[in-house]
Amino acid sequence: MPWRLCGGGDTIRGVGQPKRTPDSKPLPRSFYLQDTVEVARRLLGKALVHYTDSGVLAGRIVETEAYLRDDPACHASRGATRRNAVMFGEPGRAYIYFTYGMYFCFNAVTAPEGVGEAVLVRAVEPLEGIEVMMRNRGTDKLTNLASGPGKLCQAFGLDRRHNELDLADSELVIVDDGWKPGGIVAASRIGIRLAADKPWRFYVAGNPHVSRD
Repeated sequence: MPWRLCGGGDTIRGVGQPKRTPDSKPLPRSFYLQDTVEVARRLLGKALVHYTDSGVLAGRIVETEAYLRDDPACHASRGATRRNAVMFGEPGRAYIYFTYGMYFCFNAVTAPEGVGEAVLVRAVEPLEGIEVMMRNRGTDKLTNLASGPGKLCQAFGLDRRHNELDLADSELVIVDDGWKPGGIVAASRIGIRLAADKPWRFYVAGNPHVSRD
């Protein structure tokens, strides 16, 4: 399903403005078979698109974190469970989990089947469907809509129903419309105790929609 950007005023003029190509196709499955740290870096600037009954919700990915199989902070480091089973399946699937009894987090599964790795999408810059996102979040502050993994899922209406969706061919996709970040910052990951020193968090330099500079 191609992402056809609306031409109205429901997009942001500025750093994240998408190019108006007639068709922006989802990233191929081969993209997610690259080294997971590289996938985390290369996802910056791509667009997360959710086709909903309320319209198209889209945002520029501006912050990610990589989680590897031998990484003690990774859900898959101790093997497959009912919760993380999708991480060991086909790359390019959505891994959405509930945490702290409060909110959902969205990840893109990476690496070959059986490995158990993923990239957490921490933040996006809203591009389309902003009014819907504001209703979903209960706020009209643009930089507070999706500047964190829980906020992102709430803004985009993502929950357990969307776990295991094919990010290359479903209602939830990641596309490349040609936009490239001007600068990328590598930093330590946030909100974890184990392996917190790994520089596997990446964000677009100077972007006001990241969860934390």
